[in-house]
Amino acid sequence: MARLEQALAEAGGWLPFDRFMAIVLYEPGLGYYANAGRKFGLMPASGSDFVTAPEMSPLFGRALAVQVRQALQASGTAEVYEFGAGTGALAEQLLQALDADGGPAVRYAIVDLSGSLRERQAERLARFGDRVRWLHTLPEAMAGVVVGNEVLDAMPVQLLVRREDETGWQERGVVCDAQGRLAWADRDSPLAIPFDGPVLPGMVTEIHLQAEAFIRTLAQHLQRGVAFFIDYGFPEAEYYHPQRWRGTLMCHRLHLADDNPLEWLGEKDITAHVNFTGIALAAQDAGLEVLGYTSQARFLLNCGLPALLEAADLRGRAMAQKLITEHEMGELFKVMALATPGLDWDATGEPLGFAQGDRTHRL
Repeated sequence: MARLEQALAEAGGWLPFDRFMAIVLYEPGLGYYANAGRKFGLMPASGSDFVTAPEMSPLFGRALAVQVRQALQASGTAEVYEFGAGTGALAEQLLQALDADGGPAVRYAIVDLSGSLRERQAERLARFGDRVRWLHTLPEAMAGVVVGNEVLDAMPVQLLVRREDETGWQERGVVCDAQGRLAWADRDSPLAIPFDGPVLPGMVTEIHLQAEAFIRTLAQHLQRGVAFFIDYGFPEAEYYHPQRWRGTLMCHRLHLADDNPLEWLGEKDITAHVNFTGIALAAQDAGLEVLGYTSQARFLLNCGLPALLEAADLRGRAMAQKLITEHEMGELFKVMALATPGLDWDATGEPLGFAQGDRTHRL
């Protein structure tokens, strides 16, 4: 709280939500992703707050590796870059599967802001030796395949509130009330959502300026390659649909979800769903091509998950089914592929993960 009080004082008593979210999640030693809390795990008894696909089933990484190998071949590259590698589970699954497929050995680079998570990753991936490296900043020139699983949703967002008279938007920020407690406060703002459709008075929603800026920065550094982003989200028309008038901001703690980020500071995750239309437009404006966009279920099925399920035991099948069933992760999570122009897909065919069920036309 002391760090937030300092930030509030420096900001004149009103802190925009994206700045608040950045402090609460990433402030060194204090933020949720910067402290030593458990975070990832299957059950709350482990002290974890949520589970991601790689922790749920190793078949996630094995299926994704099929698409990664094809992208490495099409780009003529030999390195995988993972952003926000969590416990290192996905890196381990990808390296194991890529080593087993008979293709050329790959190098693996991880970009992660969390020192405590980097330590866990290093321990888990030690057997791969110097093939794995950790980067604190983006290399000036990158060539390879980029992977980001549940990365975009954790980037700070700005909160906007539709004025009741429908004349514009206000930006929502954080203040300290008379009792010294954190509270919401709205200010007039020139910002607006990137959508021309109908919205309800009083609607609360998010814009993703930092995630879109990240995509543009990545495009500047990625000289040749493909980037895959897996996250929960929607195309723009669904994101700003009047039915979603309270926005998508949510928090996770001990495997329970709530919508109040002003409590349990640094002890719970804060996320917002991804506006994939905005991500696609930012990528295209920066010179990347959108190779495909589809549901996680369709992507994994296209990448050979059914054959992997046949070879799994009963428990393995049950856990992997959560990756593709509609009421679990199969429909809410989407996969988007972005690529530098001019890659050679002739020898490998079009990207496997989007062979059926591509939804790019809906962005």
